[in-house]
Amino acid sequence: MYIKGRYIVSACALLFFQQALASGMDCTKAASVVENAICADKPLYELDAQMGAAYRKLMKAAPAQADVKKAQRQWLKERDRCGEEVSCLKRRYQDRLQILNAQWLDAVAYKPDDIDKQVIEDLQQRVREMSKENPEFALERALNSMTLGYVGSSFSAELDEDEQPLFPTTIPKDVTQDEWKALQASDIKGAAESGQTSYTLMDLDGDGQRDLIVETYSGGTGMFHYTETWRRGDSRFIRRTAEIAPQNSNDSVLFYTNDRGANQAVYLIGARGKIYFAYQNGSYGEDQVYLLNPLKINRQVPTISVRYDYQLTVPHTQYIEDSDKAYELEPSLQKVLAKAVTGLDTNTGMTGQQKKPLCPIPQSAKDIEEYYGYGASYYAIEPVADFPVIIGDDCYVARLINWFGSYDEKNGLFAKLTMRKPETESQERGYTVNGRRHITQVSTSIGKAEGGAETY
Repeated sequence: MYIKGRYIVSACALLFFQQALASGMDCTKAASVVENAICADKPLYELDAQMGAAYRKLMKAAPAQADVKKAQRQWLKERDRCGEEVSCLKRRYQDRLQILNAQWLDAVAYKPDDIDKQVIEDLQQRVREMSKENPEFALERALNSMTLGYVGSSFSAELDEDEQPLFPTTIPKDVTQDEWKALQASDIKGAAESGQTSYTLMDLDGDGQRDLIVETYSGGTGMFHYTETWRRGDSRFIRRTAEIAPQNSNDSVLFYTNDRGANQAVYLIGARGKIYFAYQNGSYGEDQVYLLNPLKINRQVPTISVRYDYQLTVPHTQYIEDSDKAYELEPSLQKVLAKAVTGLDTNTGMTGQQKKPLCPIPQSAKDIEEYYGYGASYYAIEPVADFPVIIGDDCYVARLINWFGSYDEKNGLFAKLTMRKPETESQERGYTVNGRRHITQVSTSIGKAEGGAETY
């Protein structure tokens, strides 16, 4: 299964305190200045109760309980230095709760095993082998060679009179009576409040029972696609993040893709007896692929990084933006532009305010910042580099932009060179730039995912 497409920031923050607050300290036994201050302030008392619940929860999950106890005793000493100052105590508690939350997530999150590490090494080797024959699309071909052909039984949500997706009310085709009973007992909704929603039953963990994949398209400015997974239990389906996140939060989503403002794709692959969502997050000069465990909390994931160099060209034939009309560049101008973009990468001309002006600043300048960088960018494009372009006696501040490394067989990299003269009202000048890439480095690591797979 292949899903093309997003970028959203995760909202996970202290979500594992959703349960009812545990009892706080026994205020009838408060003896110290700090304890009396806590008992006299209701919000502070609630923080103390949350602390107790968080600490006990971490102690159950942590492999090294002695270290947790030691750190907690050290924190209590730091807390007590606040005395009766409520604002200081609140900061101490809030900071500690965030730490406990992160430590608990680390403790319950999936730890990549030897098989996972071998799979990412296998993928690396396959990319290297395929790059000998096709250095442009070796990564995509390697992933396609591992993609599963069978994706299980799929069915769609029903729409109510307001076009809101509802879980089907009648048993879909190819769903067993046992699965239907478990589905009805699970309060399953779409991964977003509205949008086209589909469901797929497929065994994701090899236990002989089919699990559930929920895919939702929610539109919006980024044309977002969400994917959420539910594990089949004895009598019902259980959300992947049921223990730590409310059902309708973004944190219940395994990953999301964005068709506008990102270059992301997902491959459902199988290797060495396991199934993974291989999440590809692209940018200029680099692709990252994260192997996501479909039914687990992913904090540290096997990752392959593929880096590229580009041979950039400025075509003689240019097209007027939002038009089919074409024109030919003058040879002298084409030569200047081609020279300007030669060898550009993310390290040769950072965007934003440079340390030195890109164009000479005349004594008559009124806004010298105009000479140091191209200016603000738009979220749907990726700025690569700011640099000067000299045409005759005129100096232009230029920027190379692209669409997060988006690449196709016909044009290769599609990019734009935009340029303007500082402190002039003349319109910006824009030219199409194409590039052919080749792989310069393939490496693997275990680390935190980014893009739409970054949820915690």
